[in-house]
Amino acid sequence: MPRLNPLFLLSLTVALTAYMLSPTLRAFLTSVTTTLIPSTSSQITDSPKMKKPRMPVYFFSHGGVSKPSPSLTLISSPRLTLTLTTCLTLTIQPHHQTNTTKPDVMYNKAHPVYPTLQHIGAEITSLAPTAILVFSAHWQSPSPTTISINAAPGPAPLIYDFSGFPLHYYSATYPNTGSPQLASRVCSLLSASHGSNISCVPTTDRGLDHGVWAGFHVAFNPSANPLKVPLVQASLFRSEDPDAHYRLGAALSALRDEGVVIIGAGMSVHNLYHMSNDPRPMPYAVSFDDALKEAVEVSNVAERQDKMAQVCRRPDAKQAHPYMDHLMPIHVAAGAAGDDRGKQLWTMKEGSFAWAQYRFGDVPKSVT
Repeated sequence: MPRLNPLFLLSLTVALTAYMLSPTLRAFLTSVTTTLIPSTSSQITDSPKMKKPRMPVYFFSHGGVSKPSPSLTLISSPRLTLTLTTCLTLTIQPHHQTNTTKPDVMYNKAHPVYPTLQHIGAEITSLAPTAILVFSAHWQSPSPTTISINAAPGPAPLIYDFSGFPLHYYSATYPNTGSPQLASRVCSLLSASHGSNISCVPTTDRGLDHGVWAGFHVAFNPSANPLKVPLVQASLFRSEDPDAHYRLGAALSALRDEGVVIIGAGMSVHNLYHMSNDPRPMPYAVSFDDALKEAVEVSNVAERQDKMAQVCRRPDAKQAHPYMDHLMPIHVAAGAAGDDRGKQLWTMKEGSFAWAQYRFGDVPKSVT
């Protein structure tokens, strides 16, 4: 093995010593090296972070009664209604209690709303959202200033909040998973929202009511279009205050930039007292559904909250919604939309119901 030149070894030792002792020289050599050979880690660190596209917001008329059985009203008063159907179903509706409706939208493929929900569901899954946050008409908190939210990791059990229907209605399943992280994020946003005065109570013992799973079974069918992201349900307030629900949605609008799709689930017109086998729309179903569309689609978005609140005070409002629980979710959705405009995607007036479906905001052209 050849011996190294002593002068070369001495020069190398001097150079290394100078490098170790001289910060200026060390900085110069490092700068030259970085310029000539850019490091991969530096490129990754300095590259701009890809921003998620803003998710649109949706309102589902989730369905319930499509062609109800003939019924006989035994008692009708502002505080209590007893109805006997041909299926020997006794429905009792105390004042201020969420109405019970039939979850047969998932079984009635012939109804025009079925392919509509399928189409909207396919649109949503194409966005590749990180999660779904849903507000259903069938869950109200005990307070006008507090919401509850399901913080369980899931799967959430189904709530069969109806009675007197065939047994297969009570064996329906819907695969889902929760997200404690999203529930915590919702509560954090509400806590940080200035002037909203909204409290948030996480719970782990609440299942999914049929206001969610019946319509979702069509929109996000487990076989045809499975929902592969967490599904978290939050409650409405125990109130019929449209502005309070609008502010609730507004406080959560930041979730849209985090990949979360917010959905309100109710009905644009929902009157169980007048339901019959006659599909011809009631006059109030036509007038109210049209007025709601006009308010939601108002060109000046700054006027939308007030316009939508005015709809709740129309002379036909209490006919269209004897209880406003099925209308409040669209106010949450509109609030979450911020400055984005609303668009009616589809509607159908049927008897004492209307099935309007809405989207707020544009569908992103590309999802990364």
